[in-house]
Amino acid sequence: MASAAEQLAANMNMGSFAKATELHKRLLFTLGALLVYRIGTYVPIPGINSAAFLQFFQDPDGQRGVLDMFNMFSGGAVERMAVFALNVTPYISASIIVQLMGSVYPPWEKLKKEGGESGRKQLNQYTRYLTVFLALAQSFGIAAGLNAQPGLIDEPGIFFIATTVVSLTGGTMFLMWLGEQVTARGVGNGISLIIFAGIVAVLPGTVARMLGLAQQGQISAFALLFLVVLAVATIVFIVFMERAQRRLLIQYPKRQEGNRMAGGERSFLPLKVNTAGVIPPIFASSLLLLPTTVAQMTATADLPEWMSWLPLVTAQLSHGQPLFMALYAGLIIFFCFFYTSITFNPEDTAENLRKYGGFLPGIRPGKRTAEYLDYVLTRLTVIGAAYITAVCLLPELMVAQMGNSLYFGGTSILIVVSVTMDTVAQIQSQLLAHQYEGLIKKARLRGRGGRGAPAPVRR
Repeated sequence: MASAAEQLAANMNMGSFAKATELHKRLLFTLGALLVYRIGTYVPIPGINSAAFLQFFQDPDGQRGVLDMFNMFSGGAVERMAVFALNVTPYISASIIVQLMGSVYPPWEKLKKEGGESGRKQLNQYTRYLTVFLALAQSFGIAAGLNAQPGLIDEPGIFFIATTVVSLTGGTMFLMWLGEQVTARGVGNGISLIIFAGIVAVLPGTVARMLGLAQQGQISAFALLFLVVLAVATIVFIVFMERAQRRLLIQYPKRQEGNRMAGGERSFLPLKVNTAGVIPPIFASSLLLLPTTVAQMTATADLPEWMSWLPLVTAQLSHGQPLFMALYAGLIIFFCFFYTSITFNPEDTAENLRKYGGFLPGIRPGKRTAEYLDYVLTRLTVIGAAYITAVCLLPELMVAQMGNSLYFGGTSILIVVSVTMDTVAQIQSQLLAHQYEGLIKKARLRGRGGRGAPAPVRR
């Protein structure tokens, strides 16, 4: 028997979408915010020689490494060295640190668990402060690296470093504010949508580059067909795994209410295979980008003898290298388990079930239920971590065989598919809410009509 929500979802059509004026405003606001973001990716920082930097960035003999991934996440802002070149990477890194500290630092852990809405706002404020600090550190490293490169800067010096730090930090803070506005007044998670927009913006260029290589004979038609089939299969696999879940049966006991028996219903507790969603690869990519961005920019500069190891380490952190893949896989697995432990607490879930009289058949309420939920969730997380790691490392293995020119990361595909599914779900939920409101209004009008209008008073 379909639920009321499922019946409403089945009956949704363009007519119901046309009547949802509030949803129209949210969609327009989201599109406008993403348009502002895309414009900002074409505004270069002051003092940079854009043509020389683009030639330097696209040099086939250069060792860009993770800057390719950074450029994809920022929608091409890195290769243009725009004011949004840092994108929201410092904010994501700050979120990682605050969430980690919220699990190990007692005052912050108390804020997260007992502070309620005020505690959440205070932790968000700490995240903003840390974002400013990380943005300043990263932008200073990039500015110093650019300043050391001959021919990229019109007038190298302290003034260029200062203006670059201000421009890149200001761009990151503006994107953080814009993402919060999209979350509050638009549809979906604003930060994820900004990353999504950046990836989608460079997708046509990636496809055109692949077709150009095929026309030049650098890759065969069979290899190109194989890449297309692999991309489609990966998307289908991601959709299947993102919708996969383990449904645990919840039983509610019967109880006496007057002269009749009530209760005895059954429901299901859905546990997703990938509870952490797209957060682990984003966090893993951010942590890899954080220390290596500055290293990539300074690897070709005049280094002292005691830093002669830096170019070697930088080369090992390039796509397809064993060190990069090992660190990437390890960070993804770690954040899968870490973020799952934050978003789902078996003890709280077991306590809520016990409070409302629900139980898992064959398992005692309370501690035994929490242990069983933790047992099931751990095994689901193992499957989810293996799935995300496989999707993200498959393109890295292809890069090792075919080169960086064909790179379009599994992380990018995972983000695009997951954010698309989440955004569609947000739109559907708002349409459902609009339909519920319409049904309630109709029921009220029918109730008033059934009672009849009051008769006019005759004098």
